[in-house]
Amino acid sequence: MQQWEYATVPLIVHATKQILDQWGEDGWELVNVIEGPGGQGLVAYLKRPKG
Repeated sequence: MQQWEYATVPLIVHATKQILDQWGEDGWELVNVIEGPGGQGLVAYLKRPKG
């Protein structure tokens, strides 16, 4: 059974693509983006296979 590790990453509006590209190069897959706590910015949820 596949096991996953997860990360949450705050997104800066003017650098969203660069942030996601960097995490993608490290093997992370974007799962979801939601509004951050208190409506402050966006938070990306990512996953990648463990191991």
